[in-house]
Amino acid sequence: MTLSARNQLKAVVAGVKAGAVNNEVSLRLEKGTVITSIITAASCESLGLKEGAMAYAVIKATNVMIGEDGGKLKLSARNQLRGTVKAVVEGAVNCEVEVTLDGGEEMTSIITLASAKKLALAPGRKVVAIVKASDVMVGVEA
Repeated sequence: MTLSARNQLKAVVAGVKAGAVNNEVSLRLEKGTVITSIITAASCESLGLKEGAMAYAVIKATNVMIGEDGGKLKLSARNQLRGTVKAVVEGAVNCEVEVTLDGGEEMTSIITLASAKKLALAPGRKVVAIVKASDVMVGVEA
């Protein structure tokens, strides 16, 4: 699978909750972190997703928000993954933030430089990587 999406995380399907139009798919990453995806029932069927199947959680870096760990804001986003900033690469407008999740997996986020400065992001800072379940694509090997 060759994609431009920065986050392609190998996983096992931990569960599928069927809905009338969309299904909720729980993906357990190699090191134990669970990510939830919402995809159509038709896509779930065509990909052959069922408990125990191998899959990939595919998330564009621009869909990964970064928040303060321990922040007081409650969010509806299903995936709120705690971790530590590994690196910050600053650009003129945006920056790339590499986060090591508490489970050991790596996730990349692209946020504005202004936001990174407001959050005082630097290696070692505890953060939360936030991803809406509808922003998590699921892929399988052909």
